Amino acid sequence: MPQPLGPDALAKLRTYTTPTLSNAIETFNVRPKNAGFTTGRVRCLFPDLGPMVGYAVTATCRAGTAPPPDATARRAALWRAIETVPAPRVVVIQDLDDPPGIGAFWGEVQSTIHHALGCVGTVTNGGVRDLDEVRALGFHFFAGSVVVSRAYVHLVGVGDPVEVDGLPVRPGDLLHADQHGVVSIPHEIAGRLDDAVERVNRSEQEILAYCRRPDFTREGLEAIYLKRR
Repeated sequence: MPQPLGPDALAKLRTYTTPTLSNAIETFNVRPKNAGFTTGRVRCLFPDLGPMVGYAVTATCRAGTAPPPDATARRAALWRAIETVPAPRVVVIQDLDDPPGIGAFWGEVQSTIHHALGCVGTVTNGGVRDLDEVRALGFHFFAGSVVVSRAYVHLVGVGDPVEVDGLPVRPGDLLHADQHGVVSIPHEIAGRLDDAVERVNRSEQEILAYCRRPDFTREGLEAIYLKRR
């Protein structure tokens, strides 16, 4: 993967909202405007923790069927895979059950283990549990559901590309997430987003400021939009 961002750049990304970064990414025309983000079925369980930024570690899981004999070894494989990705890390797990969320991979124990391994949170279309304990740990949950049981949860694969709530994720992808959802940040523009964010904000502030003026008119609003064509 390309050279990871330094601590200061990662910290700066955490000062932005995910929609702001999504708008900034659009200005580079590096992918279609309808790609690169979750579509609303995966939700942020702990919005009070603020934005999450990290590099993806990927896996798949199931909980509706009994695990194979080598299931424990796959957890160790995930731990080793985590060490190949720069910190901070986000574990992205695609639940392959239909429907997903029969059982939770993530609870207090797994969150504590992965927090110790340098992970800051998870993104999964599956279920999570132990919300109070995990929130206290400061570990981010972006999940498809909250469930009671772990059922037969086990890892199916580690390190392959996955798709969670419409977002394709490969190992090493840079993710940004907050209460609005999750967006992937293309590596080739990751270090150039500050200026783009400033341009987007400046453009939006012009519209907002005009709409708040006592002399606001529909004609004036049209003029602002026409000059942007």
